Amino acid sequence: MPFRSVDDLPPALRSHLPLHAQEIYRAAFNNAWVRYGAAPSSEREEKAHRIAWAAVKRKYHKVSEGWIER
Repeated sequence: MPFRSVDDLPPALRSHLPLHAQEIYRAAFNNAWVRYGAAPSSEREEKAHRIAWAAVKRKYHKVSEGWIER
């Protein structure tokens, strides 16, 4: 299901990603959720999460225990 705000993201994402990366994740997830609306629910959610992570990784990369902007 779509996230209304970054506060609705899973706790693991909120605790590890910078705020801007969380915003990217939320926006990409929500867009993918709408785009794949005809897919079965579990498949739809899995695709949306993969697309959201890909969007974050285009702008950020992980260094040690943190994420920094490219």
